[in-house]
Amino acid sequence: MADFDYQWPKHLDRALLEDLFTFEFLEAAANIIVIGPNGLGKSMIAKNLLHQAVLRGYTARFTAASDMLHDLAAQDSSTQLARRLRRYTTPALLCCDEVGYLAYDTRYADLLFEVVTRRYQLRRPLILTTNRPFTEWNQVFPNATCVVALIDRLVHRSEILPIDGESYRLKEAKERAAKRAAARCTAKKPRAASR
Repeated sequence: MADFDYQWPKHLDRALLEDLFTFEFLEAAANIIVIGPNGLGKSMIAKNLLHQAVLRGYTARFTAASDMLHDLAAQDSSTQLARRLRRYTTPALLCCDEVGYLAYDTRYADLLFEVVTRRYQLRRPLILTTNRPFTEWNQVFPNATCVVALIDRLVHRSEILPIDGESYRLKEAKERAAKRAAARCTAKKPRAASR
């Protein structure tokens, strides 16, 4: 987080972000939900929180939402599924990254609901990053009846950290392109002068 450019996002509650690193949310079993457009550091924030949690002695797991849901859906029996669910419910802290980037069928919604519900019942928080506000989750999980209950469990005990602004990656790409263009212009000038 030492390299995080707090000046870049148009909106970021820095006081809340810094408060998250006290890890009081773990004791309160409060979920952390980081919401914002692509390229603003949601995953980086989540990974830094997980890393610091591990350094403090907590168990933690990081997973992309698509990886976790594909993994759970691939289980052939209820016994295998129950065993695999423990993989995502046992750690003191789970980070489920990039919910909302892909659309999922009802089975995947049910599996995410199962993970969230089990963690909720065990009072084990999760960090969830998403590029979609909750009002759009019916597009992520179309036809799923559990979406309202899923959101309800996620936000009941939670800290919501919205981030808004333009993609930092896009900013860096534009700066890199401008430098390359300037370097090409500078390289052409001496050759023209030597003729």
